[in-house]
Amino acid sequence: MTHLSRRRRTAALIALALGGFGIGSTEFVAMGLLPDMAGDLLPDLYSRSADAGIAQAGWLISAYALGVVVGAPTIAAMSSHFPKKKLLLALLAAFTVGTIASALLPSFGWVLAARFAAGLPHGAYFGIASIVAASIMGPGNRGKGVALVLSGLTIANVIGVPTITWLGQQAGWRVAYLAVALIFALTFAAVALAVPHQDGDASASMKRELRAFRQPQVWLVMGIGAIGFGGFFAVYSYIANAVTEGAGVSEGVVPWVLVTVGVGMTIGNLLGGWLADRSLKLAMYLGFVGLIAALSAYALTSSSIVGIFVSTFFVGLVGSSVGPSVQSRLMEVAGESQVIGAALNHSAMNLGNSFGAYLGGAVIAAGLGFSAPGWVGVVLALAGVVLTTISFGMQRVDDRRGAARATADERESVSA
Repeated sequence: MTHLSRRRRTAALIALALGGFGIGSTEFVAMGLLPDMAGDLLPDLYSRSADAGIAQAGWLISAYALGVVVGAPTIAAMSSHFPKKKLLLALLAAFTVGTIASALLPSFGWVLAARFAAGLPHGAYFGIASIVAASIMGPGNRGKGVALVLSGLTIANVIGVPTITWLGQQAGWRVAYLAVALIFALTFAAVALAVPHQDGDASASMKRELRAFRQPQVWLVMGIGAIGFGGFFAVYSYIANAVTEGAGVSEGVVPWVLVTVGVGMTIGNLLGGWLADRSLKLAMYLGFVGLIAALSAYALTSSSIVGIFVSTFFVGLVGSSVGPSVQSRLMEVAGESQVIGAALNHSAMNLGNSFGAYLGGAVIAAGLGFSAPGWVGVVLALAGVVLTTISFGMQRVDDRRGAARATADERESVSA
């Protein structure tokens, strides 16, 4: 990359983060508008049972997440040799079209399909944007580059999601999604103007990128992201219902709870990026242990609006702190397959989004109350700790074997 002025670097990084802002908005705005979407798209079911209608409307969250899971490795593998700026622009155009379709299509089934399509570019955008951001920031800044792009997503939860949730409550959820589409259109213009050209990797190929799947550690770290983050999404997916039905306060409080979660996520993401550049292992353990504590607090206090405010702040903080370290760990274990390694983190997180939303809805539909998703999250975060321990244990074994082989080779060369 040619030398960039400080102003140009700043503008480029802001443009990349703005894409994360749009993605955070399109992914999370459904959480605050789920009752409205259920009432509009599933009127008969919702009128018979609000809980059942909301649980089925949760499929819209799962559909987007599954789109991410499918799209991230597929697009990353197929496009790793493309010029990165052109690829980012194509992904932003796809986001814009998919979000407009989500707003305009008439039935639950069609909106479900549109949400799946809108999720396809998600992981590839974050993966490519993280690589570009790290390149702009210079060597030794992988964790900070990842965190910077993710900061757009977390800031969306402070500003974008609450504001668009309020807009959706006032003007309808379809207007909310049109507002999100406008964010993507603005991001397209910002990236086109500010992000410098980067050549594609001429040596890259689908075959090379797909080699990542031969690495057991890649699958294991994906499991850490999917299972560990499932707990966060089990709670966050139904936060609007916990406020209005669990704590019994008005829906006008929902945007403020989302702001609180978003502030926690923004702080946690920046701390996580800083810590990931120092110790991936420590960052992952601290994040998951903190998430267990925060989710337990949520389960115990979510019948109170004060408890929801306090506990969800910490759920957002510790939950998002793990993101940069898991993505950096995936890029580390993926070897040469950097593009797909960066993208797979978002496949993993959205697998967690999908089945976390499903499990959270299942315990609510079973009549266990709106605190029950917190206990679901505790179990999933505990599994994340176990998988993290296995991953680093395997690494220690591999390092010892490598050291032993190096010593043996050295002895052979000396004796020869």
